[in-house]
Amino acid sequence: MSATKGGTGRRIVLWRHGQTSWNLERRFQGSTDIELTETGVGQARRAARLLAALKPDAIIASDLRRAAATAAELAAITGHQVTHDAALRETYAGVWQGLTHEEILARHGDEYRAWKRGEPVRRGGGELETEVADRAAPFVLQHVEKVPEDGTLVVVSHGGTIRTTIGRLLGLDPHSWESLGGLTNCCWSVLGEGARGWRLMEHNAGTLPEPVLGDDD
Repeated sequence: MSATKGGTGRRIVLWRHGQTSWNLERRFQGSTDIELTETGVGQARRAARLLAALKPDAIIASDLRRAAATAAELAAITGHQVTHDAALRETYAGVWQGLTHEEILARHGDEYRAWKRGEPVRRGGGELETEVADRAAPFVLQHVEKVPEDGTLVVVSHGGTIRTTIGRLLGLDPHSWESLGGLTNCCWSVLGEGARGWRLMEHNAGTLPEPVLGDDD
């Protein structure tokens, strides 16, 4: 389904930040403040040109640099000011942060496997996924209510936070949130406002034939 303006109901575009060096190294970023690579900046500029065609009414973003820099590319085209907030940061994952995927499996394998099974796990001693949704989803709803009835809000955030926010807004059981596939760097998902609540209209849109790198960061 197309996510163009002119229909009924508001739209939320949840846009993942561009590539970082830790994405390439498969390091768990979490709330660590890592910058975009040159490739990541290029991804943001390309995606911003596409998203600008949706004529967004407002932009909100995580205050971490990789998300803020991504949002800035869309702001430069649309002229909108970006509202930054820690509510949209990636999951804090304690001792997992900075570890590669292989290191997490080697040191915290049981915890990792429990998380993948859908159990409520404080990865690395950090936040539960439901706690991430508790802070991010209400913030998104607060801002989407400010756009016109057929308006579009762009949310620039992180893979894990976007997944938990989508899961919460769709009313899915947290156990099933993992069924929402990861977002490629600088790709996005679109939620549309329907008669019975929010519905997923697009997922991982704008993707090129590239692998999903570190979708929880």
